[in-house]
Amino acid sequence: MSALPLSGLTVLDLSRLLPGGFCSLLLSDFGADVIKVEDTGMGDYIRWSPPYYDGAEQTSRSALFLSLNRGKRSVRVNLKSDEGTQVLLRLARDADVLLESFRPGVLDRLGVGYDRLRADNPGLVYCAISGYGQDGPNRDRSGHDMNYLGLNGLLGLTGERDGPPVQAAGQIADLGGGALMAAVGILIALRERERSGQGQLVDCSMFDGALSWLAMVAAETFATGRAPQRGELGLAGRYNCYRPYECADGYVSLGALEPKFWQAWCAGVGRTDLIAHAFDQPGSESHAAVTEIFKRRTREQWRRFASEHDCCLEPVLGLEEALESELVAAREMVVGLNQPGVEQPVRLLGVPIKLSRTPGDAARAPGPALGEHTDDVLGAAGFSAQEIASLHASGAIAGAGESVRGSFLSS
Repeated sequence: MSALPLSGLTVLDLSRLLPGGFCSLLLSDFGADVIKVEDTGMGDYIRWSPPYYDGAEQTSRSALFLSLNRGKRSVRVNLKSDEGTQVLLRLARDADVLLESFRPGVLDRLGVGYDRLRADNPGLVYCAISGYGQDGPNRDRSGHDMNYLGLNGLLGLTGERDGPPVQAAGQIADLGGGALMAAVGILIALRERERSGQGQLVDCSMFDGALSWLAMVAAETFATGRAPQRGELGLAGRYNCYRPYECADGYVSLGALEPKFWQAWCAGVGRTDLIAHAFDQPGSESHAAVTEIFKRRTREQWRRFASEHDCCLEPVLGLEEALESELVAAREMVVGLNQPGVEQPVRLLGVPIKLSRTPGDAARAPGPALGEHTDDVLGAAGFSAQEIASLHASGAIAGAGESVRGSFLSS
């Protein structure tokens, strides 16, 4: 098998929780050596999120943690100590990428911000994922996914015309605006480094990234001088031909946006009189007619209908149904990962990016225990056994078997 495409790339991941973890997961699945730099306290918060794989006993490797951290290594460093900051500086000298998700200025105050790190390693690509970016009026405000979507207009546009804003099941700002934009930004900066030899700061704002998802909606607003309101977006509930509909035993999704698909649906149900009403809105007579037609059949009957009449019509599945579907299996989007202490392979989502010659590998290594690789990583970085022992004794670092100590994130 060919080497994974990012083999040889070293990423220091100081991030916590979802956005940074998912970003470095994408890099890890394609071969990057992702080293989680965790504190000497409890490390990444998501380690302690239930459910746990070994019953009721709380361990540092929960299901949520494993979903984001397979294939990575873990070291524990106390960045509130002078010795700990020196450890990070030394690790960063040979790293290609450093990823962090603290509020802007946190690592600067600890003496390990971008300017300090690039003084020793000009080629370092430093990616900072934050809510609102490294500058601007909201730079220092706290926030989560829903807050960013609330401020950039996306949440306010989601839902029915007369209903409240509706939260999406997936974290659009965290993943789409943060993790994916950060991964792209890192790869762009690495590509540019091949020409210039210089790294740079990748400023990734989850607010900015999710706002960019409204590119077409914003373009329409700029062109017409009027912003659409909730329920008025063509691709979010405005049209008969592009909506979810209730059926006899659940819901289906109709995406017959192009005329040929809408015509196929209308002809298939024997209602060619509806062809001229594809873009009517909810509340219209035609919408009432379409709604009534959908209630006459089950999801399975509509699925078979769509196989006969090509009209972009699919059932709305529950998550369990989706995960067990033939489509998910065929696309290898559920994989099994052998994890220490767990009898059966742990099931996780697979690699969403398919490369024909050098595909990613979601099962190449398990998720690390907290501080499992501290000594190995420091040894490879040139620390002597005596130096490592001294750092342990001072509390600047910790390994997998050592008790939880103070966290630089606790204050």
